[in-house]
Amino acid sequence: MNILVTGGAGFIGSNLVKQLLEAGHDIWSLDDLSTGRTTYLKDVLQHKHHTFVNGSVLDRGTLAILMDHVDVIFHLAAVLGVKNTVDNPIKVIEGNIDGTRNILELAYSRGLKVIFASTSEIYGKNENLPFHEASDRVYGTSSIHRWCYATAKSLDEHLCFGYAQKGLPVTVLRYFNAYGPGQTNTQYGMVVPRFIQAALADRPLEVHGDGTQSRCFTYIDDTVKGTIAAITPSANGLAVNIGSSHRITIMELAQKIIALTGSKSKVVLKSYNDAYGPGYEDMHARIPDLTRARNVLGYEPGVTLDEGLMRTIAWYQAEAEAGAAAAAKTFTDSGEGR
Repeated sequence: MNILVTGGAGFIGSNLVKQLLEAGHDIWSLDDLSTGRTTYLKDVLQHKHHTFVNGSVLDRGTLAILMDHVDVIFHLAAVLGVKNTVDNPIKVIEGNIDGTRNILELAYSRGLKVIFASTSEIYGKNENLPFHEASDRVYGTSSIHRWCYATAKSLDEHLCFGYAQKGLPVTVLRYFNAYGPGQTNTQYGMVVPRFIQAALADRPLEVHGDGTQSRCFTYIDDTVKGTIAAITPSANGLAVNIGSSHRITIMELAQKIIALTGSKSKVVLKSYNDAYGPGYEDMHARIPDLTRARNVLGYEPGVTLDEGLMRTIAWYQAEAEAGAAAAAKTFTDSGEGR
């Protein structure tokens, strides 16, 4: 199968590209590298069945050329992250909505299947748990920029379902807190790598708020497994949660990572005001109902939180050791170590 992955140099996108290549597909990946990194794809950049394109989903000309080669589109390209929502809401709104509109319009004219990467953020402050795909969205006031990403993704979903009504085969996936080896963009609010890096350096782990907010973290292999399963026609026209049902508070996560790393780190609390500025709001809990994922996609998360964290910690430890070895070699080669 010929497949386009937008956002292919991102954390989830790069893992998806690798898994699709292993399955024998021909892949075109598109990324403007604003948050993605070609290092995520270093093992497959020269793969004979992979073509990487440095470009944007805002460029309709590039998209049109790529879509003439493919049968399926995984649309993961997005402007995301807490920092962006607070600092640059216009970029978040326009980048997400305009790109998705381009994808859907061009895919519709060609009859291509689209799998759209949405987010658990779209459920907002709804307190009726667990979240199922028909759950209400509950957002704060529009003057609080924190909700602009969820709003943009919600509008993207409306576009997806509008095109589905016109006959486009499209599936919406709502991701719940993917994590794993290689996730390094801590500036975009990724709590697992932020905690692991701090713990391995024996620095304090900063927990925002009071730490009682809870999440369900999904190991990257499980996220990718559910994403690929969405190719099935039985998922057309549907939104599907992709996540884990194991719930943990952020304070418990910090303590677990300290224990698993054997770190001397302490946990410190930091107010949302100090972390993100005035008026920031958080979701107290995000827990997915996975019934539809099981029934439609045959999806079941297979990696426990402890196992996933240990794999991720091992990756960070290996990276740190490799970095230290490279630094030592440079020091010696320069003559300063003699």
